[in-house]
Amino acid sequence: MKYLCLVYPKDELGPTPQQTRDFLAFRSAAREAGVYVDAGSLKPSDAATTVRSRNGEIVLTDGPFAEIKEHVGGYVMLECPDLDSALEWAARIPGTVDGAVEIRPLRELG
Repeated sequence: MKYLCLVYPKDELGPTPQQTRDFLAFRSAAREAGVYVDAGSLKPSDAATTVRSRNGEIVLTDGPFAEIKEHVGGYVMLECPDLDSALEWAARIPGTVDGAVEIRPLRELG
């Protein structure tokens, strides 16, 4: 089953060189174990554009949808045999050190 790990960093300044090295080590270990699918880092929330469809018209809004304290800084996609395994791998994502990682199973469509 695939699991999306949403990484909520302490701030939106982007990863430090040490955080980048820590992530590369995590990615290497996850790849070697066969659970790594993909990962990415997001630009700060002020670079976002929100898209809505209202009464057949597309409405675009610059910036994040909601004012919140925490912002998604990136994601890691894992494919693990079960939730316990996914939780073990998610706990190794460097973002848990000073931020948080939310893990959610993907819903199978079809």
